[in-house]
Amino acid sequence: MKNIKIALHWQILLGMAAGILFALFLSGFSWGAGFIKDWIKPFGTIFINSLKLIAVPLILASLIKGVSDLGDITKLSKMGTRTVITFILTTFIAVSIGLVLVNVIKPGDGISDVTRRNLLSSYSQEVSGRIELAKEQKETGPLQALEDLVPSNIFLAASDNTKMLQVIFFAVFFGIGLILIPLNKAKPVMAFFNGFNDVILKMIDLIMLAAPYGVFALLAALVVESPSADLFSALAIYAITVITGLLIMLGVYAGIVWISTGKTPQFFFKAIAPAQLLAFSTSSSAATLPVTMDCVENNLDVPKEVASFVLPIGATINMDGTSLYQAVAAVFIAQAFGIDLSLGTQLMIIVTATLASIGSAAVPGAGMVMLVIVLAQAGIPEAGLALIFAIDRPLDMCRTVVNVSGDTAVSVLIARTVRK
Repeated sequence: MKNIKIALHWQILLGMAAGILFALFLSGFSWGAGFIKDWIKPFGTIFINSLKLIAVPLILASLIKGVSDLGDITKLSKMGTRTVITFILTTFIAVSIGLVLVNVIKPGDGISDVTRRNLLSSYSQEVSGRIELAKEQKETGPLQALEDLVPSNIFLAASDNTKMLQVIFFAVFFGIGLILIPLNKAKPVMAFFNGFNDVILKMIDLIMLAAPYGVFALLAALVVESPSADLFSALAIYAITVITGLLIMLGVYAGIVWISTGKTPQFFFKAIAPAQLLAFSTSSSAATLPVTMDCVENNLDVPKEVASFVLPIGATINMDGTSLYQAVAAVFIAQAFGIDLSLGTQLMIIVTATLASIGSAAVPGAGMVMLVIVLAQAGIPEAGLALIFAIDRPLDMCRTVVNVSGDTAVSVLIARTVRK
């Protein structure tokens, strides 16, 4: 009899359900809650720590590789510049849409005061520290954010999750320097970071193998620590908020194609449907790349030289769906903990999520790693990941569809401008 291999997203969903049922069952015993806190929750904490562990290496590897891969910009300066600017603009739009929706819908406000107090009690030390940090940020000068962007010591910045923006700055700066030096000297360094990036991606694969067990532990702990139904209803509203934003972004892409080529949204989505379906099933822009290139070249009539330049870069640095989700998730977690985010902090979320998307690997689970950066930079407790991880995998599948769709729309736009 052949062994039946269950896809990872189904494993995570099963882990989620098992964690909830396990916690509900043990809650019927007087010793059940204590057992879960002492013997189950630590595995969820270990899983979150492993995600935080890989965040800095992932940024350095992916971002330096992504920027250095733009070395062709010397030959294709116009196309390269237009491509990068367009990717940044669409990402900025996606994050802004996410922030508007989460502030209008306010999914985290549906959590009762009792549940919020339980959450604050469970993570009191971490929450209090983040609140104090947020207060300090509000009292700083108008250019403090710009001043904090440049690290005085990259090793100190890399050792502090609240200074991830400084790590991103260093990675971009390093990548630019790598482009500007002679190719014969840059090649060994680029080869190192290519290999380093492959190792980090493999480490993410290994970490994600433990995701079902991490979800099991996180959900079991969440149920016994905050067993109220309003928390789960808030999660449902949160998921609806994310999906609504993703659908709006698909409409933005259809509009880009319609304005640049006159092709209808129906034509556009039919042309890229194979890539979207594969993106949904694999949750990986990188794995979908060959199919994406085929759809763009044969169905959308994009020249090969444009597709082969724009799409690989897009799979590396253009993560609109992931950025939108990070913005919604960050504010939702803050709302759940009762933390009031100032306008300045939310503007920094736009900047951080936009830049973090550049270094977000095109593999399943990388968006959750990058969310750690956004949370830390905004002064939001990283422990709040426990609130959303259970439904992250289905949302990951949805946002990967948006990531891939964004790459195709931008390639059509760039092809149109090149032809002109």
